[in-house]
Amino acid sequence: MKKILITSLIGLMLTSGANADTDGQNTLSKKNPSKVKDCFESLNRATFSLNQGLDKIIFKPVAKGYRSLPSPVRTGTSNALINISSLITIPNNILQGEFKTAGVNTGRFVLNTTLGIIGIFDVAEKMGFSEYEKEDYGQTLGKWGVGAGCYVVLPVLGPSTIRDTVGSFINVLGGDPYYNASTHGNNEYLSDSVYMTTKVLSGIDFRAKNLESIDNLEKNSMDFYASVRSLYLQDRQQKITNSNPTIEIMYEGDWEEVESQ
Repeated sequence: MKKILITSLIGLMLTSGANADTDGQNTLSKKNPSKVKDCFESLNRATFSLNQGLDKIIFKPVAKGYRSLPSPVRTGTSNALINISSLITIPNNILQGEFKTAGVNTGRFVLNTTLGIIGIFDVAEKMGFSEYEKEDYGQTLGKWGVGAGCYVVLPVLGPSTIRDTVGSFINVLGGDPYYNASTHGNNEYLSDSVYMTTKVLSGIDFRAKNLESIDNLEKNSMDFYASVRSLYLQDRQQKITNSNPTIEIMYEGDWEEVESQ
């Protein structure tokens, strides 16, 4: 049980987080709002401060070190990690009724795993496959009409919601073939340590790709906590509805916008 909890938390760390593809200059519309309450705001803010401290001491320096690696190494690592994530995306494509997309992503995974050498090279992209979009069980629950529940900030792991936290547990309850093969599989290539390593690498890769954007967001935000909360919630809503990036979240009845200079 302890192993399941630790693994699920690490997995959540890598799938959660604010939308880091931003430079602090966000234009948010007021269409199709989704009401999400911050039921534990005081605790969330305290946890957010803890996470910021850990990020400055540990995660950001490690990400900077990772950025110093040769570009081909970082690109190959990122490609391989994305390829592994297909094993969660494909079943969620099916659960959401996106059978054509599931077929495309299955073809992408097979090509990249074989010809692309476990995904180091994105052969599928060069062959004209459509752009890859990650899916997870939190998104699937949202598609099925399950409400987000309260917004929560988890220690180390960052922003989430009750729904997304529950969705992350599905990974270790049979929903992640890679986890099953690593933990329960009987082979010489995969193990718990290999699984953990790839998950930690995913987090480092994500942080390294977004060093400047996260710094800019913090610098330009009057309330960094509120900015991260709004961006996380709008990012999740966009992924669930497959909408364009102009959705704003209604927070407890009021429009929340990212404060920028």
